[in-house]
Amino acid sequence: MLGVQDSYTGPNRWQVGMSYRYQYSHRHFVGSEEQKNRAEERSQVKNTINLAEIGVRYNPNPQWSFSLSVPYFDAERSSPIRDANRVVVDRSLVQASGLSDITLSARRLLFKPLKHPDGNVAVGLGIKIPTGEEDVFEDRKRLINGQTVYTDEAVDQSIQPGDGGWGAILDLQYFQRIAHSNGAFYFSTTYLINPKDTNGVPTFRTQVGEEVMSVSDQYVARIGASYAGKSWKGFGASLGGRLEGVPVKDLIGDSNGFRRPGYAISAEPGVSYSRGAYTFSLAVPIALYRNRTRSVPDRAIPGRHGDAAFADYVVLFGWGRKF
Repeated sequence: MLGVQDSYTGPNRWQVGMSYRYQYSHRHFVGSEEQKNRAEERSQVKNTINLAEIGVRYNPNPQWSFSLSVPYFDAERSSPIRDANRVVVDRSLVQASGLSDITLSARRLLFKPLKHPDGNVAVGLGIKIPTGEEDVFEDRKRLINGQTVYTDEAVDQSIQPGDGGWGAILDLQYFQRIAHSNGAFYFSTTYLINPKDTNGVPTFRTQVGEEVMSVSDQYVARIGASYAGKSWKGFGASLGGRLEGVPVKDLIGDSNGFRRPGYAISAEPGVSYSRGAYTFSLAVPIALYRNRTRSVPDRAIPGRHGDAAFADYVVLFGWGRKF
């Protein structure tokens, strides 16, 4: 799981696996500038996200593989409540959980792995099925005229289990062993194309252009090196860089509605362990640079620039078994 070589299980073989992602976002950025005053006045928005995924992959021959991924999403969002003087006096907590968007994908190694064991390129294409709820509503606590009231609102876009749109997944992976050694360079990138413009779910925001949620593209790219020494008894290590984000404008279709475009660049150390048919992996991308870019509604008004909360790190765990 440290490089693309793990995508090959052998012909006529199955692999089942589980992956888990933990993320706690609380640092606010406008552009690349951190809004440190939010922490000082305790007005940060805090997102805690847990995403577990079960996957099945089948290799019908040495070069093709087909995958099914079923994710389960659980998240909560804590937002500040201010009084008439803009002082934070309380917090509102909302939650959302359930099945997220299922994906189906096909991947092909460009070169026969038995003839090219030291390096290969894999290209993939998949679909994202809108099986996750995009319109979870919860009672949100607010302070109005000095009185605590609860209003039934859609939870924030960042903790909705789904986005309500069909998507196309483009995938490219590459690895190259270093001089026939146990070390390898790797590169991978995945881009999710969401052609749908908006999903019609109200945001309860007052800014022009942000009344409903946008269905945005997403992307991730990784590059680095991994090593697993013969004397390491199944253990391996990797170190690389990671780019992950949401673009301002989608590749296909319009990009209206509310979204928080931006990206994070992280250092990504990782370890793995393989024994027999089992493989375990753990990676912890640590944010080095974060940038909340201006959305389409932001750009429509001079000087307007929304913010976003980013995580300091992400925990990624994986487990797999070949049959």
